[in-house]
Amino acid sequence: MRDGRRWNGRVNRLYYSCYYAAAALLLTKNLSFAKHSGTRSLLNKHFIKTQIISTDLGELYNTLFDLRQESDYEDFFRLTPELVKPWVPLTNDFITRVEVIISKS
Repeated sequence: MRDGRRWNGRVNRLYYSCYYAAAALLLTKNLSFAKHSGTRSLLNKHFIKTQIISTDLGELYNTLFDLRQESDYEDFFRLTPELVKPWVPLTNDFITRVEVIISKS
């Protein structure tokens, strides 16, 4: 997607990477969710507000959630490489942090 300059699509994939990691993390606490917004809410309540996941990584998740919505459903919404590129390593950090938490549970 990077080479094709599909920045909206890249944000979609970054978001879903975090979403599935968050969904797996919530399952470790037997938490159920029916919507993406429910996953977001439970992640914030049980892992970010408690500082199990840092506020910075929580902000990343919330930003990707919002931008994925806009980029998928708004007609003329276009993301830029300058905005998207820094989120790639942060997404890796988010997933790594979730893996560590899950491995300890």
